[in-house]
Amino acid sequence: MAHTLVGIVTSDKRDKTITVSITSRETHPLYRKQYTKTRKYTAHDEKNEAKVGDKVEIAATRPLSKTKAYTLVKIIERSHGTVELKEDVMNVEMPEKVGADKAAKAEVAKEGEE
Repeated sequence: MAHTLVGIVTSDKRDKTITVSITSRETHPLYRKQYTKTRKYTAHDEKNEAKVGDKVEIAATRPLSKTKAYTLVKIIERSHGTVELKEDVMNVEMPEKVGADKAAKAEVAKEGEE
């Protein structure tokens, strides 16, 4: 059986090509600290069916181009969508934290007295 990997699609902008990121946890041989290592692979997607965020399985194949040596085997799990903020929420100016907290507490205290 061919060498297979499971990862998340990070780009589907190119025609019949997807970029898959595979994250692994490794332990440093000397310091024994764990760290994450992310590797990116380009894979051939003949039907353009994989989208960003999908969990996919890719398998090694003969080199298809300069960077492509994997092909899409199957989509394991579809993406649940992305979260986008509305424009009016993004443009709200946030007051300074210290001053805002004191002002908010003072307003609550005044409302409680009335």
